Amino acid sequence: MIKVVCAKLHGIAVTGAELDYHGSITLDPDQCKRVGILPLEFVDIWNKSSGARLSTYVIYGEPGSRCCVLNGAAARTCQKGDRVIICASRYIQQDTDLYTLKPRVLTFGADNEVTEVLRYDVQESTSRRFEFSVHCEARTNETGRRLVNVDFAALAKDLKARGLSDLVVADMLAKHMGYPS
Repeated sequence: MIKVVCAKLHGIAVTGAELDYHGSITLDPDQCKRVGILPLEFVDIWNKSSGARLSTYVIYGEPGSRCCVLNGAAARTCQKGDRVIICASRYIQQDTDLYTLKPRVLTFGADNEVTEVLRYDVQESTSRRFEFSVHCEARTNETGRRLVNVDFAALAKDLKARGLSDLVVADMLAKHMGYPS
């Protein structure tokens, strides 16, 4: 059995910490459903602010609340406002099962608003054993417009082929499409 990533909430902000609770992490069920995290599922949590790492189980909070509340002992590892990575995993039988897994990842901005929906993809490769790629299924730019299935690499290549400089292309993608430069 091989333990692999199956879903991830990347950079979500902690909205609360409840020490006097039985344990777990309370998450918005709408966000969990978008990536496939189930109630009572064990997840690993990595605090980007402090480096703390822990494991606990998920309970669903209020739909649409964008909550991320550490409960019980986990409350001691994070403070309100800390950015964390929450990762669910699965066991696969053999490495070729990676080809069908396709984990989804949400990234977060202010107020735990989803800024990107990503999908990890592993393919067989002739030059090496595996080829790994990340696909952006949706991105919200700074004006709040939702961008769906945009191949930013292909767009950048096309703009460069039309004579725009690397700097102009990077600025354009960042300013108008919310793509990090």
